[in-house]
Amino acid sequence: MILSFRDEYFFLSNFYPVEIKLDGIVYPNAETAFQAQKTLGVEERRKFSMLKNPVQAKRLGRKVKLRDDWEEVKLDIMTEVVSQKFLQHPHLIEMLLQTGDEELIEGNR
Repeated sequence: MILSFRDEYFFLSNFYPVEIKLDGIVYPNAETAFQAQKTLGVEERRKFSMLKNPVQAKRLGRKVKLRDDWEEVKLDIMTEVVSQKFLQHPHLIEMLLQTGDEELIEGNR
C-alpha cells in the first residue's frame, strides 16, 4: 500500500509539476487544473493557469464563486484531470505501472 505521494511517489501527487492541457488552457500541475474547474469563467480559469504554486491555486479555489453543479461534477472532474495528467505524459504511465498492484491512497494532508 502506498500511503504518501512524496519522494519516489511524488509523481502521483496533484502537486507534481507537470503541465496539463484542458479545454485549450495549459495548467502547471493537476491541482491547478482541478481548482480552475470550480468556475466556468474562461478568464478566471486562465488566472489559475498562471499560478505555478499548487498551494496558491488551492487558496484561490476557496475564493471563487463555485459553479452551480460543483458538488455533482467534482469527482468526475478530478478523474478527468488525473487521467489527462497520465495520458498527456506517457512516462508517468510507466511509473504508475511500476507500482504494480499496490493500493494508492493519498495520505498527504
